[in-house]
Amino acid sequence: MLARAMSDAVAKAKATLLEGVGAEVAASFPGITRLGGQIVAALYLADEPRSMDELSAELGRSKSNVFSNLRALDAAGIVERQRVAGARHDVFALRGKYPDVIIGAYIARLRRVIADKRSLSRRALEMLGGARGKDADVLRERLHTLSRKYDLFGAVFDQLVPASDGPVDLEALLSKVPRKLIGAIGALTKRALTTLR
Repeated sequence: MLARAMSDAVAKAKATLLEGVGAEVAASFPGITRLGGQIVAALYLADEPRSMDELSAELGRSKSNVFSNLRALDAAGIVERQRVAGARHDVFALRGKYPDVIIGAYIARLRRVIADKRSLSRRALEMLGGARGKDADVLRERLHTLSRKYDLFGAVFDQLVPASDGPVDLEALLSKVPRKLIGAIGALTKRALTTLR
């Protein structure tokens, strides 16, 4: 009876983790569904890389659904496909420790968004060129504002967050920063936000 209760507790805790990571990843990365996040959790819990067949069986989902999410996770820099000599199927693993691999993917995605928006505002300003009139002036002002904000955010982001292509061990990174400095930055940020309201 005790063994069954412990087994039930393990199953419930595992299901909770799969659902929670599934929801987190799906909400954070376009093109990756809740199943993609569940794959991340399953790979985190696994002792070794898993094949698509193993993931499909474990998660109770079709191979095609698992495969499309694995492709999206690979494109986001979260998982990698590994070829095993003599094996019939490739296996998949996280590109680094969890949650470090997710943090690295968040940072990489945010860098791409910032770069895209900087480029977009510059391109739109070039297209506007020397156009005259009220509509052109309003659009030019808004594009300059957008460009200035993304340029500033990009510069601050580049100074505060290390450029990295892959997992980011935020715990190790923050352990190198003095607690007093983190507290001072937090206090300054809170003070600045309250004056903006």
